[in-house]
Amino acid sequence: MRNLYDVQQLLKKFNIYVYLGKRIWDIELMAIELDKLYHSGVVSQKEYLSAKLVLQHEHEIEEQKEKNNG
Repeated sequence: MRNLYDVQQLLKKFNIYVYLGKRIWDIELMAIELDKLYHSGVVSQKEYLSAKLVLQHEHEIEEQKEKNNG
């Protein structure tokens, strides 16, 4: 997985659509849903870790944006 869109497509396979209106909230909820899928055994460890890295990176970007915007 390379970007947030890829993570969204993974979640979409399980009919999980996330839109809360604020990108950082979306990322956090996607991480929670991904954790649930992994602990349920429906997502491989490789997919899980790859997606978690993408989500962590995107979350850091959003935190920086918020910090820079005040």
